[in-house]
Parts: sequence; C-alpha cells; structure tokens
Amino acid sequence: MSQTAQSHENFAIMRHRLRSIFGGSIGNLIEWYDFYVYNFFALYFAKSFFPNADPTVQLLNTFGIYALGFLIRPVGGWVLGVYADRAGRKAALTFSVTLMCAGSLLIAIAPTYGAIGVGAPILLLAARLIQGISLGGEYGTSATYLSEIAVSKHRGFYSAFQYVTLIGGQVFGSLTLLVMQQVYSGAELEAYGWRIPFAIGAALSLFGLYLRVNLEETEAFQKAAGPNRGSMRELMKHPKAILLVFGLTMGGTTAFYTYTTYMPTFLVNTVKLSRDQATQISFITLVIYAALQPAFGALSDIIGRRPVLMWFGILGTLGTVPMLTTLGATHDYLSALGLIMAALLVVSGYTSINAVVKAELFPAGVRALGVGLPYAVAASVFGGTAPYVALWFKGAGHESWFYWYVTLLIFLSLLVYTFMGDTKHSSRIDRD
Repeated sequence: MSQTAQSHENFAIMRHRLRSIFGGSIGNLIEWYDFYVYNFFALYFAKSFFPNADPTVQLLNTFGIYALGFLIRPVGGWVLGVYADRAGRKAALTFSVTLMCAGSLLIAIAPTYGAIGVGAPILLLAARLIQGISLGGEYGTSATYLSEIAVSKHRGFYSAFQYVTLIGGQVFGSLTLLVMQQVYSGAELEAYGWRIPFAIGAALSLFGLYLRVNLEETEAFQKAAGPNRGSMRELMKHPKAILLVFGLTMGGTTAFYTYTTYMPTFLVNTVKLSRDQATQISFITLVIYAALQPAFGALSDIIGRRPVLMWFGILGTLGTVPMLTTLGATHDYLSALGLIMAALLVVSGYTSINAVVKAELFPAGVRALGVGLPYAVAASVFGGTAPYVALWFKGAGHESWFYWYVTLLIFLSLLVYTFMGDTKHSSRIDRD
C-alpha cells in the first residue's frame, strides 16, 4: 500500500473513531441533563408534590426521591450491563436513552399533590426509578464504549469525554435554570415553569436515540467470544476487580455530588446566597470543570492513572473539611466561586479517568457489567444519598459532621489508590 493510500486509510479510521466518540458522548450529555435537571429545579417544584410549610422538609422529601433514583441504579447497571455484554454496546445505549425519555416525559406531565393527592409523589417516584434504571446502565455501557473505541495511547484523553458530557448535562441544566430565572418570576416557576425543562429533556432524548441508532459497534465486543458473556457467574471470576471498582468509586462519587449536585442547595441554605447567585456560580464552575477533564485524562496517558487518582485522594482527604468549613462561613459571591472551583480541580483527579480505569480492569465479555454494577452500587449508596445526608445533618444541627463524612470516604478510596496497580500498564482492553 502506498504512503498516500495509508494516510487516507488512517484518516478515515480516525474520522470514524471521532464520530463514534461524538455520538456516544452527546447521547450521554442528554441523559445526564434529563437526570440532573431534577436537582436544579427541586427548589421550585418541591411544594407541588410535598405541601409542607417547612422548606427543609420539602427538600428532604424531594431529595429522598432523588436518592431512591440512585438506589435503583444497580438494577440498571445489572440489566443493561448484561444486555451490553450480550447484545452489544450500541443496543444497550439505545435502550438506555429510550428509558430516560420516558422518565422525563412523565415528570413533565405529572399532576401535582393538589390535583391527585398522594398519587403525585408516587408518579414522581416512578419517573425517577425509570430514570435511575436508565442511568445505572448508561454509565457502565458508555464508559465501556468510549474506552473500547479509543486508541490505546490516547485512551485516557478520549474516555474523559464521558465526564465532559456528564458535567455538560449539569451545565445545560444549570443554563436552562439560569435562562428561565430571567424569563419567569419565582412564582411562575413554582406554578408551571418547572415542567418546561423536563419536556425539553424528553425531546432531546429523541435526538439522542437517533444518534445512538447510528453508532458503530466496538471491535472489542465483536471479537469477544464465549457462551458466558455478560453472566454473573463469569463476572464473579474477577472479585478483585469488582472490589476495586467499588472502592475507588465511593470517595470520588461522594465528592463529585457534594460539589456539583448538592452545591446549589448548599449555597442557598447555608451560604445564604440568592437562588440566582447559586445558579450562576454552579454554571460557571461546571463549565470550567468540564474543560479540565480532557487535560487530566491526557495527563494520565503520560504519567499513568494511579498518580492522577492519588492527586484527588490526598488533597481531598486533607482539604475537604477546611474547604467546606470556609465555604459555609463566607457570604461572598466571588469567594464561594473560587472555593468551589478549587474543590472541583481536586475532584478532577477522579472524575477524568475513573471510567477508563474501571474499563481496563475487565475482559470484554463482562466489561460493561463489571464497570456498571459495582459502580452503580457505590454511586447509589454514597453519591446519590450525599444531598440527603447533608440535609439530614443540617436538620439535626450538625452540618459539619457531613464534611467529616465526605473526608472519611475519600480517605478510604485513597487507601485503594495507594495499593492498586496502574491500569494503564495492565489494561485488559489492550490484551483483548
């Protein structure tokens, strides 16, 4: 083959790979927007489903359902993980975004407590459970897909786009709230405006479905053989990898949801900023945070995965209590923005590469299940409950105990990072 023909072939392969990464990533962004917009608009729709006079009680009930949406995620990690390892990554990603569309549409049209009584929060719960199952399967399958589609020497960089789009979903949700706060009054948002972002999410999910129907399957899945693909029996042959996924996730997922999902509520309830200010800070920090992910991912391609994880583990263990204590005591807009951005810089050591690290631990036949199920368990137990635990400690008059709770979980993950090997040098993806 001539050098020119070889160059054209390499370009075609790269274009195909980038198109696949774009398709998988944008679908991921849409799913996470659908899921996170619940948190951004919780302050406005809480009383529609839980008519209690105490705002903290309303938020506790609303975030309780938010937590249940996370607790169901292991079911999604299991069901869609098995499906992805047996039917293909593309099939599972397509099914996942279809479920998310259904959940968002149900919230958009759900009657309020005033209209149907207790049936309203039951419908809200049902919608969140559907979304939780979708997201439980989304993480493991998209992490697997992006890790398998990338070339070995740039795998950390390309797989980091999973969190770029995951954070992008939050950014889009934050931007939606920011725009709507300018267009609608607080009373209008509480009355009916909160439904609009969920309707937008359902419509976007249809676009995500179109993108995923046109994805190419990964070569690693096509080459995977054996009758036990996607089986729990086959997964149980890798107990160390399962425990590693759980251990390296628990601290990172708690820190992530503390500084992103819970932060707008923290800024309003504790820092005493306005809703508009909290939304602005969330939007600005998340945009910068998303941009950091490929940089940290590329760094891991150079120095390895473990040093990047250690960055998060050490600084997170030492800095969480001082960071949150200082943030809780300030009432200054710029100070709050700077402190949250510093915290997210630290958390980037986990979020940027956690997907590729997990994918590199498992063979192709159980990769989506191996990544998705233990991650979903850890994210459900620690990440999804973080806002609820924080509000519970605040309601009990011991808000600072939550800071120590986050620190403990990060420290336990740090122990895992300290004793685990570097998956960049022992990747199962390369062996496949």
